[in-house]
Amino acid sequence: MNLYTLLRPLLFSLPPETAHNLSLNGLDHAAKLGLLRQTLPADPVTVMGIPFPNRVGLAAGLDKDGTHIDGLAALGFGFIEIGTVTPKAQPGNVQPRLFRLPTHDALINRFGFNNLGVDHLVARVQASQFAKNGGIIGINIGKNASTPIDRANDDYLVGLDTAYAHAHYVTINISSPNTQNLRALQQDDALEALLAGLKDRQQRLSDQHGKYVPLALKIAPDLDNLQIEAIAAAVRRHRFDAVIATNTTLERAAVMDDPHAGEIGGLSGKPVFEKSTAVLAALHAKLAGEIPLIGVGGIGSGEDAVAKRAAGAELVQLYTGLIYRGPALVREAGEALARHTRQSHRPSL
Repeated sequence: MNLYTLLRPLLFSLPPETAHNLSLNGLDHAAKLGLLRQTLPADPVTVMGIPFPNRVGLAAGLDKDGTHIDGLAALGFGFIEIGTVTPKAQPGNVQPRLFRLPTHDALINRFGFNNLGVDHLVARVQASQFAKNGGIIGINIGKNASTPIDRANDDYLVGLDTAYAHAHYVTINISSPNTQNLRALQQDDALEALLAGLKDRQQRLSDQHGKYVPLALKIAPDLDNLQIEAIAAAVRRHRFDAVIATNTTLERAAVMDDPHAGEIGGLSGKPVFEKSTAVLAALHAKLAGEIPLIGVGGIGSGEDAVAKRAAGAELVQLYTGLIYRGPALVREAGEALARHTRQSHRPSL
């Protein structure tokens, strides 16, 4: 039995957001004292032109402001994605806004992009020892709740301008269900305009900074085949560097027996695994290996991580599984994926 297994009942006796903050602060202290230094097996892969030491990353949302990068890095992640961050600081939705569904190994959140703003996040990256030592940082950007949807592109451009020099890659989050109308940006003309504008700005920033920072698009699991096909065509046409599949779901069928099933927000964890993996596999089939995919959604074991890989993901990301399994999940996923790589010898993108 590991330490987290012993601590979890205490953490789960606290309100979820309190436990979340307490856990991250504890992680920081343990890392500073040298009490936590988990190393994953080497499983090097180059994705988006970036050499990753292993395939296991932290998904955006856990560390919204980049405050806990070094503590989280001590868990052995091959890369850490921070955010979602918006141009201006905003409080997000009122609490409570995070709910545990323990019988389903799931969470429902409606945070609403609570964060201290992109300038604050960049300062945290600059102060991070992990970043200073070349650790791979992804910065996930979104729009402010107060920004009208028809001006959303402006917010993404501000986020990209500010984050560009400090990220190994930047993720465009248009799939959170907790900012009004945000998912409309996944549709047709809106998606075309957003991707075109971002790629144009990426080229300008590349010239300005003398380095190319890849762009990844994070999509929702609540998409039909036609929508998946349209997104695949758009990212191919605009030469996006990666797609992250997927964010949380609005579907509740698998958790209707839970007292929190009626809470507004995005459902994550075990119940989203199959749906998320199906979208990943469909996207992989449409893209035929042209654009690398990052698999996230419901990974709670090493076997789950390998299933994402089998569905077409070059990298995976963890979030909700960490709440239920703790640091052991990071190691288990890393070991399972390294074993899979040795057995399959699949070429990287």
